[in-house]
Amino acid sequence: MSFHLNLRALPIGDNSTDTIINNVHFNLTTLNHWNYTYYPTNFTLSNDSSCVLMDSPYTPTSVLANGTFLNSTSCYSATGDIGNRARIGIAFAVVFALSLVFVLVNLKKHGELHLPAEKRFYPVGRRWQWYWAIFVCATSLVALFTGIDVDRYRVPELPIVLNVFFWFLMQMGIMALVWEGVRHWGSWMERQYIDPNPFVLKQNDKRGMFEFWLPLFFYFWLWMNFFLIVPRNWSPIEHQRSPEQTLQDAVPAATDGRFKAATFCLFVCWLTTMVSLWHSIRHYEPRNRGFFNRAIGFWGYMPFRFTLMTPLALAVVAYQGLCAWDFNLSPLKVGTNLLAMYLGGYAPTLLILIVQILGGFTRPNEDRELIRQRRERGQAIDQELGLVRKPAWWRRVNGDVSAGNMRDRIMRNVREVGGGRPTAREIERLAERRAQEAETAAENRNNTIEMNEMRRTNSVHSSIRGAAAPPPYSPHGGKSDRRRSERTVQVAASLLFPNANAEANADTSAGRGRGLEVTSDPPRRPGTSERSSSTASGLSTSGPPQQIRSMLDV
Repeated sequence: MSFHLNLRALPIGDNSTDTIINNVHFNLTTLNHWNYTYYPTNFTLSNDSSCVLMDSPYTPTSVLANGTFLNSTSCYSATGDIGNRARIGIAFAVVFALSLVFVLVNLKKHGELHLPAEKRFYPVGRRWQWYWAIFVCATSLVALFTGIDVDRYRVPELPIVLNVFFWFLMQMGIMALVWEGVRHWGSWMERQYIDPNPFVLKQNDKRGMFEFWLPLFFYFWLWMNFFLIVPRNWSPIEHQRSPEQTLQDAVPAATDGRFKAATFCLFVCWLTTMVSLWHSIRHYEPRNRGFFNRAIGFWGYMPFRFTLMTPLALAVVAYQGLCAWDFNLSPLKVGTNLLAMYLGGYAPTLLILIVQILGGFTRPNEDRELIRQRRERGQAIDQELGLVRKPAWWRRVNGDVSAGNMRDRIMRNVREVGGGRPTAREIERLAERRAQEAETAAENRNNTIEMNEMRRTNSVHSSIRGAAAPPPYSPHGGKSDRRRSERTVQVAASLLFPNANAEANADTSAGRGRGLEVTSDPPRRPGTSERSSSTASGLSTSGPPQQIRSMLDV
């Protein structure tokens, strides 16, 4: 109960303008002029702008004419003893601080890269769950340490607001941690699934687009929870200085429609997390037939840490909803039920954090695990092909390793090729030398063809064969040197031996398709009805061949 000071009803001091509070004399006229009110329930004296403590040892010595108290203590000072709320909060804060250390260790372990970063799987995706864990630890520490001043303040003020403000942020952070853990597990399953064959799953199909929009849907509802809770007038929560003030201001503000709607948004976030878990199991784990087999497979394929984390996350949502309907169990109340507050408000968050940390210690780094899987697949393929890989020490034992380190090898290669502008000159010199060698080889090949085809023989028919038989056909175009040389030889042979070339062409046409060389047939004797050429002979085939003495015989 609170009442206005009525000095006429109180014991009179030395005179009619004097009053006594806690054995100290004050001027009654001054107190009435500045509209001070005395609250015996908490031993405070206050008006619209000032509040002072009136119990020992904080009682002021006197009051001035301008309403200022001498040697006074403000009501908004931490003068009380630490209560049970602060003691339990300190114990929880110590555990959260230790958890922060282990979270940083897991972040370093799982955030390291041992493989080149892929555009499809960003490294930050595996780190988000640990970033949210750091956020949860930081907000919980602030909330728990500000809870100390909630007990020590005689008049509730800023500490109760800071306590519940960071507690709500901690609730949102732990829901985001569970979501990122589930989402990244699905991404890790996809990465293992496509590692043997990157083209087995498309990115723009129905599955890929669902995985693209689902995180946006989750964070939309999480931010809706944030905007329904945080941007508000928190002053009514401070009005718990008397039972009447608590019922009039604090209770309606702590159980309004915005807190209830925020609980619904947080529940949608939990449902979205379960949908993401179901989606990953459906697409990246073996499928079961039948409703009951699928339900059993859903819980069987789910990692054990999610079996613990998802019910605890639902407990977080349930307690936030309970606070929105029952003020007596809410952390927003100064003298709340501490068992309900710490058991429902902080214990589920701390357990989720512990499960996440233990799971991080038991799981290997994903890049290292992927390297191990690739090595096992390579060994299985080698066994199927019958290949036996030598161990790494085999080459060193057999001296198959070049001396020196990698820097010496690079320097040796640079000395062989050259460096800077000398390197360019060396390349030009090598190119010129190779071009010259190619030209020389082409000239030698042309000279060899001409000498072989143009040499003189003792046999007329052998000369005809050597001159009239075309060289082997080349499938390449006429732009090559060899093709031009062959045509030159054919033109020269047709000029030197025109008739023989025609006869050879005729014999070749007549003998085509028989699979025999025309030049291997015995020469025909010219009859009376046949025309004789200058190279034909009427002698017997057993006689000596005709000798060509000069170009006039041709």
